[in-house]
Amino acid sequence: MKWNATSVSAACLAVGLGGFVIGKVSHSGGGGTSEADELLNRSRQISSDGSVSGRETADGRKDSSSRSPRAGSSRADSTFDERLSSMEDIIRGENALDRGRAMLSWIDSLAPSEFEAAVDRFRNLGLTEARMGEYAMLLTAWAQIDPTAALAYTTEKTNGGMATGTVLTAWASRDPEAAVAWAKANHEGDDPNPYMIGIIRGLVVTNPTRATQLLEELPYSGERGNALQAMMPHLLQLGPEGAKDWIANLSDDRLKDGATARFAEAMAKQDPAGTATWLLANLGEASTRSVDEVFTEWAKTDKNAAMSSFEKLPEGDARSRALRGLVMVDARENPQAAAALMNQYPNDVDDSMVQHFIWNSFDKSPQTAVSQIGLIKDERSRDRMYDRALDGWLNEDPVAARAWVSSANLSENVLKNFQKKVQP
Repeated sequence: MKWNATSVSAACLAVGLGGFVIGKVSHSGGGGTSEADELLNRSRQISSDGSVSGRETADGRKDSSSRSPRAGSSRADSTFDERLSSMEDIIRGENALDRGRAMLSWIDSLAPSEFEAAVDRFRNLGLTEARMGEYAMLLTAWAQIDPTAALAYTTEKTNGGMATGTVLTAWASRDPEAAVAWAKANHEGDDPNPYMIGIIRGLVVTNPTRATQLLEELPYSGERGNALQAMMPHLLQLGPEGAKDWIANLSDDRLKDGATARFAEAMAKQDPAGTATWLLANLGEASTRSVDEVFTEWAKTDKNAAMSSFEKLPEGDARSRALRGLVMVDARENPQAAAALMNQYPNDVDDSMVQHFIWNSFDKSPQTAVSQIGLIKDERSRDRMYDRALDGWLNEDPVAARAWVSSANLSENVLKNFQKKVQP
């Protein structure tokens, strides 16, 4: 199988970077540091001191004898250790496109038996996230030649799921049922199968129907959430109406609700009004949590329409979240207007809204920010917020902070902590 620059770039984006993101937010097989963390740690230690070709043999592996090594990558002209050193030079380059082209040529020089040592050397370099594309390229090439060997390596020697997910994604795009069979055979227990995430990612483009089937087989879990996120490129490609039909046809209500939430967030910037209308008509537990983000985007383009929609909503979590979205539009640039909006609808203000407002408005207007802390209903949360905000204000403008405290009606506990801060 010949690779070209386009296919490798696609692998880096769709396979490698997707696997890297999933690996950072999920762990397969228990705790421990993630693959990304491990590579980054090695990078710190160090700093302190693609093309695959050939014919397939009977057992499905590529025969390196039919390879045509490119200029500068000939095995006849250099030892394997010298070629590993040249890989180091390639991936330390600053230009990403040049690295990709050179890495493609270098991978073309590898025999099947050399991939494990190549991956070992790459991991020992401890390179940063910026080089994860080349790492994904190398793993993807190995998956094309010998996926079971690559998986034996990644499941034994790496953590966090990024490497294993990348191999499974590449394998699934070529032989999905073999990848599914491996995933089922190598997962024990009743917990959600984390290997399915990479497989679903690989099928999103080549066989979205099968990807959807595998997604629906997963029970409610973080793994299913990650697999659902891998489906988002397919939904966006379907377009709004096609994606809504896909979501409506899901058999599991919680999965349908999660898909509604994720698609609404993805579509909010493109069509905030239409997205808000659809979202409000399909609210569930997860999708309700997306209301604030959608209303924020809506208010950026048509605040009057967003306000009108908010005012028609019945009392409850969705209405409060809609108000939070409206408040957040002004919190950073016009804290006074945002505070006035909260004060206009006090019954819809919850503690989370107030806290978001304070975090976003403090740099612009600390006095406006701290003046709203009293709206936090939970006493412990309110006192902690006063302590943190007043401490920050004292560092920036001690005269203004002291003047405000002297005129405010604060609890004895807050005043006591404040006095400790101002004492010499």
